[in-house]
Amino acid sequence: MSSLLVVIFVIELVVQLVNTIGAATINNMLWRFYLSFPTPLARQFADQRKKQKEYLAVRHDLNATSSQDEFAKWARLRRQHDKLLDELEKKKSELEASRARFDRYLTAVRLISTRGAQWLLPMWYGRKPMFWLPYGWFPYYVEWFASFPRAPLGSVSIAVWQWACTGMLALVMDTVVGILGLVAASRQSNGAKQKQRQKQPVPAAQAGSGKVESKKDL
Repeated sequence: MSSLLVVIFVIELVVQLVNTIGAATINNMLWRFYLSFPTPLARQFADQRKKQKEYLAVRHDLNATSSQDEFAKWARLRRQHDKLLDELEKKKSELEASRARFDRYLTAVRLISTRGAQWLLPMWYGRKPMFWLPYGWFPYYVEWFASFPRAPLGSVSIAVWQWACTGMLALVMDTVVGILGLVAASRQSNGAKQKQRQKQPVPAAQAGSGKVESKKDL
C-alpha cells in the first residue's frame, strides 16, 4: 500500500496548493501556458492582438483627421475603423467562449482528480490497512482511532492517513505563507525607510558649516 500512501499525499498536496494559490490564478497560469504552444487557438489569439494593433492605429489616424477639411480620408478611415471594430468584437467573443470552455474543462478535471478522489478512495479502500502500528506500543483507544472506520485493529486506515496528510500540509502551508508575508513586509518597510531617508532635507547647520569650511580652505 506504499503507492496508495503516496497517491493520497499527492492528492492532499494538490488540494492545499489550489486552496492556497487559488483556482482562478492556476487557471490563468495554465491558460497562458497553453497559449504558448503553436495551436489554432494560439494563432487565433495572435491574430486578435494583430487586429487590435491595426484598430488602434486606424483609430489614432481617425482622431487626427478632420471630418470637414479631409472628408474623403475621414470617411475611408471611418469605414476601416468600423470594420476592424466588428472583427475585434467577433474574435473577442470567440476567445471568451474558448476561455470559458477551457475553465470548465480544468474545473471538471480538478474536481474529479481531487475532490472525487478524496471521497472515492476512502470508500473503496476503507478496509485496507495503509500500514501497521508497532504491536503493543499504543493503547486500545489509539489503535481503534487509527483504524477508524473499517480498517483492521492495529493498523492505520486510509481515512486517518488522509486526515493526517491534510492537517500536516495545512500547517506547512500556513507556515510558509506566514514566512513569505513577513519577508515581504520587511522588504517593504526597508524600502520605505530608504525612500524616507533620501527625501530628508540636509540640516541648515550642516549646510552652513560646509560653507564655512570651504571659505577657510580658500
